[in-house]
Amino acid sequence: MIQPRAAAVAALVWALSSSAVLAADAPVADQIRQLEKDVNAAYAANDLPTYFSFYADDLRAMYPEGPTNLPDYKSSWTALIKAGGGIAGFKYSDLQVQVGPSGDVAVASYQAIASTRTPGKGVSTESFNETDVWFKRNGAWKIVEIHYSENPPAK
Repeated sequence: MIQPRAAAVAALVWALSSSAVLAADAPVADQIRQLEKDVNAAYAANDLPTYFSFYADDLRAMYPEGPTNLPDYKSSWTALIKAGGGIAGFKYSDLQVQVGPSGDVAVASYQAIASTRTPGKGVSTESFNETDVWFKRNGAWKIVEIHYSENPPAK
């Protein structure tokens, strides 16, 4: 039979260790929130060198038109910008960040509205949900996976 004092000490140790884990996650979550702010600011400004610096070389991106990788994404986005296209407006909300137990993996998800200028087609606006998976490798956070899905038009 467990002694009441031993049970209380065990409960206290568990509570303190759980709080320490949650507290340790907070700085990582704050880093990811700042990184999301920075990557989205570069995206909105059509600052391709800064924007692409947030992505891992082994990026896999899942877009409505199909999956892509970093070289193909860079190529298509650079071509759009060089042709006079790009982001005309961008805002995001409802940013949620979850940190893995190891502290070197984080998932960020949010809702966004982007207005894209396409040469010969004008500006189109879409609402979407995005999930970014971040890995910390060699001391640096990089996005390794993106999932982007359009929201249906409002009825």
